Amino acid sequence: MKVLNIHSREINAPKAQVVALLDTIATPNDQMWPFEKWPAMKFREGVKVDSKGGHGVIRYRIKRYIPRELIEFEFRKPKGFNGVHRFDFFELGENKTEVRHTIDMDAVGVGIVTWSILVKWLHNALLEDALHKIENQFRSSPKKTTYNLWVRFLRKIFGTILVPS
Repeated sequence: MKVLNIHSREINAPKAQVVALLDTIATPNDQMWPFEKWPAMKFREGVKVDSKGGHGVIRYRIKRYIPRELIEFEFRKPKGFNGVHRFDFFELGENKTEVRHTIDMDAVGVGIVTWSILVKWLHNALLEDALHKIENQFRSSPKKTTYNLWVRFLRKIFGTILVPS
């Protein structure tokens, strides 16, 4: 099953300021990844090409990393996730930047079920939290994600696997 899942957000700030947040990814001061509500993104060798890590039960390696431009991860787990996910930053104007997260993968075998029933829903909520976190760096009134009933149920069932203590 082909999966192309895209989340994007227009941020009212210059690209240089927005993409600077990428320098903080997977650090204790991460200003992009919503580690306050979800498992933190971590890498064994830091943020560099071929470093292995992930968040929670999702494992990947950094396939491409161009500081202040993009970061792309290649899935290693769960089984049946064959492809990548990435963050891109696009200048839309002097004070407007698009942040885009894309999953481009083929889900096969058990990966079809895992994606369809669990990961897609949790991923969508996590990405909205991430985009809110990025946008909130440039807003005076913060945005907050409202989870649907299925996401709330999954977070309750999986507890500490999904929700930091």
